[in-house]
Amino acid sequence: MENTEGISHTGLHAGSFSASDETRAAAEAARRRVRAMSATLPLPLPSHPTLPRHESVAGPTVRLALKTDGSSRGLLDGAWWPRSRDLLVELPALTEVLDPLWGRITRIAVNPMHWPVIPRQAPVAGHIVKVGWFTPELDPHKLLLLSYRTGRWDLLVIPPETGAETAARLMAAASDPAGPLLTASALIAADETREEDEARKYEGSASAMSAMSAMSAAVPQQPAPPAPPSP
Repeated sequence: MENTEGISHTGLHAGSFSASDETRAAAEAARRRVRAMSATLPLPLPSHPTLPRHESVAGPTVRLALKTDGSSRGLLDGAWWPRSRDLLVELPALTEVLDPLWGRITRIAVNPMHWPVIPRQAPVAGHIVKVGWFTPELDPHKLLLLSYRTGRWDLLVIPPETGAETAARLMAAASDPAGPLLTASALIAADETREEDEARKYEGSASAMSAMSAMSAAVPQQPAPPAPPSP
């Protein structure tokens, strides 16, 4: 899956947007200024792996993890775990949290593969955010955000139906500055492969234990030795 570092913002589909050269140049300079933020999760998370230690600044309605200030940017700036695929419901809460961190978010783009309805705009406290879409340049599991004259950010979008343990791993991986340089879809695929490998190992262990039990049951019991005759 290709990354979107060199996405052309021309020729976008209905409801999409274009970005000026000035904005894109400013984005390059701003990518090192990403601020830290925690993921506030309503479900109990496993003890391992844990989410990055960030100061909690989000309410319970936003589940988000971002890279820290000065960290290596890589291909993603963090991860977002929405509760649904309803952009009109999910985007206002997300942008309201990000505005004071990154500057006012003015434009958002998604790949339409996993979003059933894409509105042209989303109302946020005090302003309107324009929403667009384009494909195939934009990773289906990524959200692209632009802040006017400030920068551009890319978030992994964790599917809403994902379990808490899997979401914790993905959020930690996407917000880890020392993590592998993987695209959003590659991170999702790598975690799915990990879960499949663990399932196969578990099934193999269970089968081996079942076979050993069957073999033990098939071995005839040896009769006890006769008791010595009484004197």
